[in-house]
Amino acid sequence: MKRDRTWIAAHIPHQGDMCLLDTVDAWDADTIRCTTRSHHLRPHPLAVDGHLGALSAIEYAAQSMAIHGALLAADQPPRPGLLGSARGVECRVSRLDDIAAPLTVAAACLSADARTRLYTFTVSAAERLLVSGRVAVVFEEER
Repeated sequence: MKRDRTWIAAHIPHQGDMCLLDTVDAWDADTIRCTTRSHHLRPHPLAVDGHLGALSAIEYAAQSMAIHGALLAADQPPRPGLLGSARGVECRVSRLDDIAAPLTVAAACLSADARTRLYTFTVSAAERLLVSGRVAVVFEEER
């Protein structure tokens, strides 16, 4: 089932212009795919000197993972998590704000345990790969 920006904003801590994703297009137990046009925001909350650098894709990916966690949690509050690391990040462009097409943000969970989840991610536009890598999410300890 597709989820819109209103649903997304109600389920992740990022609000206002920092809620970067517009829709959840598909998801299952291991993967998520989202779409957005927020890279065209002026001013963009992640822009430096008016330019949205390609490494901002890591935040887009991290938000897709937060949404994935919220979807997996179903009716329970999702566990708070932090971006632990980003590895193997490959940027095929230098910036995102000059990409005309909507961005597709996809993530796949490679492994998970009680404390961490490891995802691979891609950010693409019009089937052109822009940025890819791996991100580790570290969860707060349960009390």
